[in-house]
Amino acid sequence: MKVLHTSDWHLGHSIYHYDRSKEQRDMLRQIQEIAIDEQPDVLLVSGDVFHTSQPSTAVQTMFTEAIISLHTACPAMHIVVTAGNHDSGSRHEVFRTPWLAFNVHMIGSIDKDDLDQCIIDIDGKGYVIAVPYAHERNIPDGYFQALLDRTAQLNTQERPVVMSAHLTVGGSDFTGHNNASEYSAGGIDAYSPEALGEGYDYMALGHIHHAQFIRGSEKRMRYSGTPLAVSFDEAYAHSVSIVDIEAHGDAPQVHTIEIENPRPLVTLPATGTATWDEAQQLLADYPDDINSYIRLNVVTDSFLPPDANEVATSLTQGKLCTFCLINTTRHPGKNDEAHEALTVDEFESMPPVEIARRYAQSCDVNFDDEMAQLFSEVLMQVNEDQRNQ
Repeated sequence: MKVLHTSDWHLGHSIYHYDRSKEQRDMLRQIQEIAIDEQPDVLLVSGDVFHTSQPSTAVQTMFTEAIISLHTACPAMHIVVTAGNHDSGSRHEVFRTPWLAFNVHMIGSIDKDDLDQCIIDIDGKGYVIAVPYAHERNIPDGYFQALLDRTAQLNTQERPVVMSAHLTVGGSDFTGHNNASEYSAGGIDAYSPEALGEGYDYMALGHIHHAQFIRGSEKRMRYSGTPLAVSFDEAYAHSVSIVDIEAHGDAPQVHTIEIENPRPLVTLPATGTATWDEAQQLLADYPDDINSYIRLNVVTDSFLPPDANEVATSLTQGKLCTFCLINTTRHPGKNDEAHEALTVDEFESMPPVEIARRYAQSCDVNFDDEMAQLFSEVLMQVNEDQRNQ
């Protein structure tokens, strides 16, 4: 069985209020061309199709047109799309039946009493176990292993088994993700690889944007990563993964195909920081004919001039690039941490628990590990409630 594994499309994402629909359509076009060239048995999208749980009509139309176009180009290919934490599971489920007419399987929620709803027979060539995002409190103990055991009962011909899941695996490379640790990333608590069960030939993961195999998984567990950068900190290649599995128990053969971004996210300088004067010169010297988004990384002793953004914007006049923001940092040791003034950029990039800790410290309140854990749990519940609205 051959699988085209991708995830985290984040359709509808904008960058500092700049529309990115053209880039997203180009990404979808490239994925279709790859599908035509590779002729996979299944295209597997492991969650976060949309950037928000309530995408606009235009964004939903972009998705629908892309899926229909993929089906038209490769009518024998199954398309399996699971909901991620940015998606609305109910939105996936409501059109589940009509989508089947196009060989498209939309999986938005789990039913602990109906394991077969997540198990898809790919024309007798293998099985896909499609697990959408669900809060850990809604996932029964042993659920992943139960799905694998049920698939083993069905898999009398020893065909390849691929499981898809949208979650955080501890020990992953979280480069590009804010507020990530070995315990949590993107608001999702980390699972150990062992908690995901045994019996799959390939685990197709979504949620972490940096493409990678999970260490110690014998190259059976992989994040495909996002095919289009969502933040300036995702300064690495973006791709989709092609997975070939001969038979159940065989090692998957995996190679990647890079997705080209016609309008990349560029940071000046590429590494480290520059003074405000140096940053202005870098922007002035940036080539006129490169269509890109620009972030400046600036180090300062105090505050930037009040017209810094206007100055940076003026330096891009006549260029194809678009200035987005100045990411400022301060020389260390200038002020006491609890009372240090923060720029807007610093405040927006700071983890919520760190903001709460600083506030508590300024009020002489002991913000210990237990309080930090309680704060994180409440924040996770609020985010979950918002996604389900």
